[in-house]
Amino acid sequence: MEERGIIATVIIGFIVGLVARFVKPGDDKSGLIMTTILGIIGAFVGSFLGQAFGIYGPNERAGFIGAVVGAIVVLALVNTFNKKRALP
Repeated sequence: MEERGIIATVIIGFIVGLVARFVKPGDDKSGLIMTTILGIIGAFVGSFLGQAFGIYGPNERAGFIGAVVGAIVVLALVNTFNKKRALP
């Protein structure tokens, strides 16, 4: 991947992460880097789920909405694991 592609991925990942944190209710105290990572991982999860359900083809990536849905799934899973870990 060329340098411009990496920069674009990080910027889009950040935007997707922000949208996912805005849409999903709850208190998320993630910083800039974690929000960006959430968006990037969400795009991968959205692509995987879309391919599993036949929405996307074998080599097709998720669009913006698919990436946001994937990021919301990841955010919900992270919050669930954090709540279970915090219980005595």
